[in-house]
Amino acid sequence: MDPTELTSNELITIISAIVLGTLARLITIKEDFRQYPSYPNGYLIQIITGFVAAALGAVAIPALLSKNFVAVTFLTLALQQFRDVRKMEKESLSDLEETEFTYRGKAYIDGIAKTFEARNYLAFIVALTTSLTISVLQNALKVENLPLCIAGGALVGFGLLYYLQRFTKGKTIGDIAEVKEGKVAVKDSSLYVDDMYVSNLLGTDNAEKLFTEEGMAVVIFPKENHFRINLDHFGQRQAALFEACRALGVKRYQFTRKDYEDGKVMIALVPIKKDIDAFIEAVKKCPLLESTKKSHSVMKTNLKG
Repeated sequence: MDPTELTSNELITIISAIVLGTLARLITIKEDFRQYPSYPNGYLIQIITGFVAAALGAVAIPALLSKNFVAVTFLTLALQQFRDVRKMEKESLSDLEETEFTYRGKAYIDGIAKTFEARNYLAFIVALTTSLTISVLQNALKVENLPLCIAGGALVGFGLLYYLQRFTKGKTIGDIAEVKEGKVAVKDSSLYVDDMYVSNLLGTDNAEKLFTEEGMAVVIFPKENHFRINLDHFGQRQAALFEACRALGVKRYQFTRKDYEDGKVMIALVPIKKDIDAFIEAVKKCPLLESTKKSHSVMKTNLKG
């Protein structure tokens, strides 16, 4: 868009949309602190990319209104930018795998990267919607009160943000399963949780003593039988183990095991911080991975026809 053709109302519209779009990104950043590896630098990167996404959405409508259709083609850059955000997050988290207490797993990393990409789309959409609403109020409905137009744009933009947040919000393990403390026992160098075999890697007296005195475990019970599909997924169990290890730290040993009979999943470890409530809460709040989701209703297919 030629800056000389920019009116004061268009400039205010663009600035308002950019501010509201960036604010939308700031609102959604707080949901990511548990997944992001570096708070200060991570926040800065996400704020800047959110600002850029908001700017792209904010200038689209004024460019169209000024009949500068060539300027709108740069929106294609937005898609590439957002894909690069996903790629950057995936590479960053993959590089950290060897330094963590246990692996996140490729499925969890892919889900986190997609989440960060989607959050930039939210900033883009809020800015675009805000800009569109202000322009419609000014040009189509002939509302001359600019603050009222901006307020209307903010109302529509954040209303859409609220809806999209609810639409994109995923479930957690706590939504599909009960998580309870498990009783740890060591018998003949083998680890058991609630009398369920977990591992035979405790081959020394010191290892047995360590797990007997300091070991902790939780058991995940699926609320319905079809939720076993999610919990049996290796990537999902690895993600739950990672969140538990990250919340409590690991002094030594961490295991996960599933029960093939009733679908229970056990997670056991020797933590640095011995807090069973934090252990249960970390597992409950572990997100359900997109790669594990299956629609139970779709499986109820009538095969008679």
